[in-house]
Amino acid sequence: MKNGLEDQYVIKNNKRLRYGYTTGSCAAGAARGAVRMLLSGETLSEVELDTPKGITLTLQLHDITRGETYVSCAVQKDAGDDPDTTNGILVYVKAEKFSISAAEQAGQQQKTERSRPQIILDGGIGVGRVTKPGLSQNVGEAAINPVPRAMILREAEEAAQEYDYEGGLKLTVSVPQGEEIAKKTFNPRLGILGGISILGTSGIVEPMSEKALIESIHVEMKQHFCQGENYILVTPGNYGADYLREHMSIPFENNIKCSNYVGETIDMAIDMGVKGILFVAHIGKFVKVAAGIMNTHSHCADGRMEVLCASAIRAGGSLECAREILACNTTDEALHVLDRYHILQKAMEDVTRHIQFYLDHRSYQQILLGAVIFSNEFGYGDISTFENLIDFCSFFAKIDLFCSLNKEKPVLSALLKSFE
Repeated sequence: MKNGLEDQYVIKNNKRLRYGYTTGSCAAGAARGAVRMLLSGETLSEVELDTPKGITLTLQLHDITRGETYVSCAVQKDAGDDPDTTNGILVYVKAEKFSISAAEQAGQQQKTERSRPQIILDGGIGVGRVTKPGLSQNVGEAAINPVPRAMILREAEEAAQEYDYEGGLKLTVSVPQGEEIAKKTFNPRLGILGGISILGTSGIVEPMSEKALIESIHVEMKQHFCQGENYILVTPGNYGADYLREHMSIPFENNIKCSNYVGETIDMAIDMGVKGILFVAHIGKFVKVAAGIMNTHSHCADGRMEVLCASAIRAGGSLECAREILACNTTDEALHVLDRYHILQKAMEDVTRHIQFYLDHRSYQQILLGAVIFSNEFGYGDISTFENLIDFCSFFAKIDLFCSLNKEKPVLSALLKSFE
């Protein structure tokens, strides 16, 4: 059966590697099928799903069950040729009707021109539950990430509007194999217990080996360099680009993504003749560089809390502060600890000094290097006050130098203006 990914692949060692789709797409597809069958009374064998990446999937529905007020169905995960522990699992969504009082309906009609259904989304068996703060879900909530959550709710809302349904809908995502599979993931360490997370920012799984990914970085960098860009803007992934696009009004079309390969990116830039790199990254990833870790993938190394703990001690933090940081789940949570002990500024200065040291150490100071780091909760660096999360101290002067050397490049000029 065709699923819409037949022409989507990457080439590795003269072999085509198939794209796949995420658990988030599975859940959204199952939700689309369950809600539409519930409201129409029809039986569907497949559904079409528009993914955030722009690819439309055709997803087969499995194990359809019905009751008087509910329909349940599943979509099977296909990871393509990517090695994925969740490949082949069934992701279920059960859609249930429930009544809404007249008062609630009246309130909804006052808010919108068209009555919007009340939709409740939760996780069932095999979907992890958040037990520690600092993640995108609150403690106690199901581990359904923001993009898949939005996809699922969108499908339910569109179906309700199409069938003029004004009652309530409860959607429960479950993965029967999820609890066992989760033991092979980082979920337990993150405080996500009882199952897997429902993931996927693009809805699509793109298989790519480390070697192929590094080569793709090289190809993109070479393209920019050949177009006359001697100073290159680099982000590890979507977070850096998205954050600056949303909060700093920077035209980010010219950035390249280095994934986790900070060291390899620097090495390739030196070999190519690039004169400078400005990294823009979330502190959760780039704080590792302060320990000299140049591959920031969690499978290679972590050390986030250890770095922040060491910086806290150097900033005058107490033993109790250090212990609290080591017990944190995320960097944002650790930053709150530093802030509570009134040493956030000094600790971040220490972190950013170490980031600069190891960037320069990797390059032997052959090219100009620097980084802007940010936090989802504390924002990005502020030149004058350091009240928000700081980008590294010594790089402020280098931003000026970048801009003067790249007068024709509006990206870096816009970056400097964003700090004013």
